[in-house]
Amino acid sequence: MEHNNPVSRKLNRKGFLSTTAVIAAGTLIPKVFSCGSNKQSGKSPRITGFIPDSKYAGVQIGAITYSFRSLKGGLETTLNACAEAGISSVELMGTDVEDYLGAPKNPVKRQPNAQNPLTSEEKNTIEKYKSEVKEWRKSRGTPDLYAQLRKKFNDRGVNIHIYKWLAGTSETEIDYSFKVAKALGAIGITAEINDDNARLLGPVAERNGMYAILHNHYQYAEPDFDVDKLLAYSPANMLNFDIGHYFGSTGLNPTEFIRNYHDRIASIHLKDKTSVGNVIQKNTNQVWGQGETPIAEVLHLIRDQKWPIYCDIELEYPVTPWSSSVKEVKTCREYCRQILL
Repeated sequence: MEHNNPVSRKLNRKGFLSTTAVIAAGTLIPKVFSCGSNKQSGKSPRITGFIPDSKYAGVQIGAITYSFRSLKGGLETTLNACAEAGISSVELMGTDVEDYLGAPKNPVKRQPNAQNPLTSEEKNTIEKYKSEVKEWRKSRGTPDLYAQLRKKFNDRGVNIHIYKWLAGTSETEIDYSFKVAKALGAIGITAEINDDNARLLGPVAERNGMYAILHNHYQYAEPDFDVDKLLAYSPANMLNFDIGHYFGSTGLNPTEFIRNYHDRIASIHLKDKTSVGNVIQKNTNQVWGQGETPIAEVLHLIRDQKWPIYCDIELEYPVTPWSSSVKEVKTCREYCRQILL
């Protein structure tokens, strides 16, 4: 078919940039509120805002909130950025979530090193902080509190499909992590793909009726890397397959991997990179449409096969001073929309 032609794998950036502003409103659904008095009087419902809808031809295009890391202002700012960029589903980075929900804050901010290790006083302070956080999670930071946060996102038209956060590495802490992730509406927790995470997270995810979703960087380029072994630890082990890191480090077309493992892939990270074989810049992030990663081929495959795989924008290329992460994520979303429709 036409979309398998290598020439059609990339979109001309100028072509879709010129239409982004015009059709951006087309990716938003009016949010209508009508009160009883309006209904009784026959008045038209009042449009008070818009909710994003970034599902195209059956493929849910989302974003990892890491894409908005340059923004200041915490979780509220991140939520606003998602809505403004027209993103209706996210992989939520949990770095600031406990702070936002009112958990105790670690008073020791610095990172120790060999030349400047932690003092005894700092160690005692950290131990006290850990104890306070543990108590907060039991008494206040319960799944009910996370369910309220979920509602806040959902009210803006943004769903949380994956949570990227762990409370710790003990079985109790991992179990707690999956419980709050479920309260957020997520299908699972994502963590780096390695033996420890596959072995520890999978069984706990399974008990909670969720997934342990393992994310790759350059592991697939390692000669002794065995993804089948990691998946075999638990049927709840799934993949968060980063096509940019895979292509950039191996030079292999990610569509073949997706065909072989589609039933174990929960989500895909989308980015555009050069290949490891590029003679000018190897394995380098690029503005979408200027790299070599077959984004269009991947999206067409998922669309045509109707596989229920989340496809998340991960903004990693440098943002110019005259733009912003919100504008760039919006542009990447439009890039996906034009590929899929």
